[in-house]
Amino acid sequence: MKVGVAGYGMAGRQIHAPLVVAAGHEVAAISASNPGRRAAATDDHPDAVLVDDLDALLAVPGLDLVVLATPTGSHAAHALAAVQAGVPVVVDKPLATTAEEAAHVVDAANEAGVPLTVFHNRRYDPEYATLEQVVRSGILGEVRRVELRWERWRTQRREGWRGDADPAGGGGVLFDLGSHLVDGAVHLFGPVVTVYAELTTVHSVADDDAFLACRHASGVVSHLGVSSVSAAPGPRTRVLGSEGAFLLNEFEGEPNLFPELTAPQGHAGWLYRGEDRQPVPRADSSQVAFYEKVAAALAAADPQGAMPVDPRDAVHTAAVLDAARRSAREGVVVPVPVVITAAEAPPAPR
Repeated sequence: MKVGVAGYGMAGRQIHAPLVVAAGHEVAAISASNPGRRAAATDDHPDAVLVDDLDALLAVPGLDLVVLATPTGSHAAHALAAVQAGVPVVVDKPLATTAEEAAHVVDAANEAGVPLTVFHNRRYDPEYATLEQVVRSGILGEVRRVELRWERWRTQRREGWRGDADPAGGGGVLFDLGSHLVDGAVHLFGPVVTVYAELTTVHSVADDDAFLACRHASGVVSHLGVSSVSAAPGPRTRVLGSEGAFLLNEFEGEPNLFPELTAPQGHAGWLYRGEDRQPVPRADSSQVAFYEKVAAALAAADPQGAMPVDPRDAVHTAAVLDAARRSAREGVVVPVPVVITAAEAPPAPR
């Protein structure tokens, strides 16, 4: 594929572009307005067409796909521009800052027949793939509760829009990390029907710490915690079932305060039954698979149906995040509709 990358900040340069290349495709065009990022784009991809903005990127001839690695607050508008231009599009998570906006984007793409997917890349992490294999194998019996955490430690506001923007602009840790955890829980245990949440602002304009208690239609309860102000990050994954528990802590370069939970080489996490524990074989998975699957989908008879992430999943994730903000504001448990179309989306939280 010839791929255009919109935005060349951290996400565009360090995540999307390397994965596109690793999947065997070409970064053929890049849009960036910041002089430093334009220089980096030229250094990294000297043969790519370099343009100033998304409109110019969408006008580059011959692109098979455009990737939106732009700030969260602009995702919906930028996705609609790609749809209007008729270019298949990958939108970085979250799809939009509200379920209403997200549903509108999905409806527009469906009506125009333009393939659309959302970069919920963490489904392809080997740690998550291992968790998925364990859960779907049935070895834990009836799963009752899952705990997912992504906690970091910062003593001052994060630079850039993630720290400076309010929720309407896509700022805060709930959008940045929380969307990953919500998507992961929904992918494994199905739609969320109610949410109770607590959000705390310490350094950022939006939120630096978030806790969500989600009840899924399946009966499973997920406890999701994200933070940028946790001096002692907790265990990353714990799943409790009727026949055992799964516990995993190591994850990429994040701090590991529990070295006794480090699994042997070739393994990821542990299967517990009381004091007895056995290491779990590490799943063979990579985020490169996301862009491999996008390419396969675009070559399929039904490109939208073959996309690696159904964008309706991202609409539901946005609805859960909407409900979390309302819950934290009002101190109540909030119901979550299974949102599919814009007409069914609840009003955006105020």
